[in-house]
Amino acid sequence: MKNSKKSLEKIAFGGGCHWCTEAVFQTLKGVHKVEQGFIASTAPNDTFSEGVIVHFDPQVIDIEQLLEVHLHTHESTSNHSFRTKYRSAMYWFTPAQESAFAKAVPTLQPQFSKPIITKALPFITFKLNDTSFLEYYKRNPEAPFCKRYIDPKLRLLEERFKEVIHTS
Repeated sequence: MKNSKKSLEKIAFGGGCHWCTEAVFQTLKGVHKVEQGFIASTAPNDTFSEGVIVHFDPQVIDIEQLLEVHLHTHESTSNHSFRTKYRSAMYWFTPAQESAFAKAVPTLQPQFSKPIITKALPFITFKLNDTSFLEYYKRNPEAPFCKRYIDPKLRLLEERFKEVIHTS
């Protein structure tokens, strides 16, 4: 019997509220698990910042597609004052992932009117969020926060990334 978990890869993302990021990636085909919490990398990015670890099947969705979704669903061109708490990053687990990021960003840049500030950082450590905040959107879809911040991101996925989202 084949173990399907062997074909899964991990990559991590940060950029906005991890409730939003979790909901976005849970919507994608090929994503089997999203861990929501706080990620730290190497100095000067060694403080914990909100983020998610995405467990995905690269035969269903590749890193370039995940990165494109990520860049379009958070403020990837804005160096706002909350960047310590909401670091715009792709955290790589392998050098191949870092290389994919380096190739993808120049290709995706023409889709944006300002320079992409998202960084490729090595994944160092992760703290899972408190269980009361996990699966936030799934448990609270009618909450004002979800209506205001998460629903517009999910509508964007439906409009722009229809081929990679789960359909109801």
